Amino acid sequence: MLRDRAPAKINLTLHVVGRRADGWHELESLVAFSHAGDALSLSPDAPLTLVVEGPTAAAAGEAGDNLILRAARHFAESLPDARLGAFHLVKRLPVAAGIGGGSSDAAAALRLLARANGVAFDDPRLLAAAARTGADVPVCLAARARMMRGLGERLGPILDLPPLVALLVNPGAPLETRRVFARMNVAPGSATGYGAHPPIGPRVGASDLLTALKRGRNDMEAAACRLAPVIGDVLAVLGAAPGSVLARMSGSGATCFALFRDCRSATRAKKSILRAHPGWWTKVCALR
Repeated sequence: MLRDRAPAKINLTLHVVGRRADGWHELESLVAFSHAGDALSLSPDAPLTLVVEGPTAAAAGEAGDNLILRAARHFAESLPDARLGAFHLVKRLPVAAGIGGGSSDAAAALRLLARANGVAFDDPRLLAAAARTGADVPVCLAARARMMRGLGERLGPILDLPPLVALLVNPGAPLETRRVFARMNVAPGSATGYGAHPPIGPRVGASDLLTALKRGRNDMEAAACRLAPVIGDVLAVLGAAPGSVLARMSGSGATCFALFRDCRSATRAKKSILRAHPGWWTKVCALR
């Protein structure tokens, strides 16, 4: 049996550059990945199946429509003689939460299939299967910090970020990305003109990175807060936590994150938040 992790994808920044004439939105985002996430295993040479269990399995929907199976089918289309197998997913990340859980699961499935078939992770056929599965799947393949642009198909080089300690908080308010984009109401064929993304060097220092992140933003945050006002509450709580240096929403929400000076401060903030909001999902993690 082969095993892999599907870490959460965190949008440290998310700039909406504009909207194409075909309706798709162009983005510019610095993404990083947590050490925490879902767990996926593959038993090769068995029939293609998926079993899902875990704390958030019920919210993941029907297994037959899962991105893991879509990714496996796209892999098989690219490599007709490929070995597939039986997948087992332990779902821990919240669903429809702005942290790319489904996309990361699909990327983990592709990594497992690549290992089972002796395919390199930079094989064009693997990358093509990832792109066909979903816009966020290609960046999740390497699961390392980098810039992503366009619809997610233009990836910058992997970045060597300084250590980042984060507290992730989800208040249990699922948000569909399309609803948030609709609320933003960007006209097709237009640019937003919100401002350029700050440059991020390949080996940026901690101080320069934090300065750049503070100059960046998540352009979907305001619309998401209107759809789910509890996001504003989460951001206020995270921003006021002792030791917090930056609080922001990830993706289209509703998961928010705060960066902390150290793990001890993040852990204290987590305990304080859970005392006041025991139903919120929280996770202290390192981002890379």
